[in-house]
Amino acid sequence: MSNRFPAVFVSHGSPSMVLEKCPTRDFLRCLGPKLGKPKGIVAITAHWTTATLRVSGHPQPPTIHDFGGFAEELYRLNYPAPGDPVLAKRVLSLLQASGVAGERDLSRGFDHGTWAPLMLMYPEADIPVVQLSTQPQLGAQHHLALGEALRPLRDEGVLILASGSATHNLRDFFGRPLDHEPLPYALEFAAWLKDAVLQGRTEDLVAWETRAPHALRNHPTPEHFLPLLVALGTGGAGSLLHDGYSYGALSMAAFRWD
Repeated sequence: MSNRFPAVFVSHGSPSMVLEKCPTRDFLRCLGPKLGKPKGIVAITAHWTTATLRVSGHPQPPTIHDFGGFAEELYRLNYPAPGDPVLAKRVLSLLQASGVAGERDLSRGFDHGTWAPLMLMYPEADIPVVQLSTQPQLGAQHHLALGEALRPLRDEGVLILASGSATHNLRDFFGRPLDHEPLPYALEFAAWLKDAVLQGRTEDLVAWETRAPHALRNHPTPEHFLPLLVALGTGGAGSLLHDGYSYGALSMAAFRWD
């Protein structure tokens, strides 16, 4: 039996999702068992942006509560999954072989872009996790190339988990209820995104800032979209895993590449 794992993009939404009763929480709880247990996870997180590429090398990463103004219960949550220095070196080796320079970060912990979805997907926290930072200033093509370089990991039993948000306008997020009806501009962008992924329109996805409807309104800054391009770059046919919205402005779409 092949140990090949897919690459997955999930919209992690608000950190409070791990406590809220909502369809996306239910989806993520079912996703881990559906995918099976990988040997390790490489998480590309929207909440770690760096000038040059960095890979986490901490053997036991702490849980970072990188947000403010939420319920006190959230700040007591801990995701004690181990890091994997050997896998971190493997990631750097693959990237360097493709011409991408990077370095290990021995102090980085798990931000909520990593621990929030993984706490639901793999609550036992017994799978080693390595994080990869994004470099928004380097653009979409750079992140697609990162995925292409990391493709061999999928045949080594490693899950590529890209964590961002299909849409991410926080100005329109605040002040709306969780079940607010989707805003029209978010619906249009998400519909374009789903079609582009399912049809394999890589050129359109790389040029998303000029080709997608309301691109900059849905993503005033690009860091929550770029992880999707890393997953896309690992290859395979794209499929839709989950759809839906939270707080009106956030599409919670999730995809996989087999």
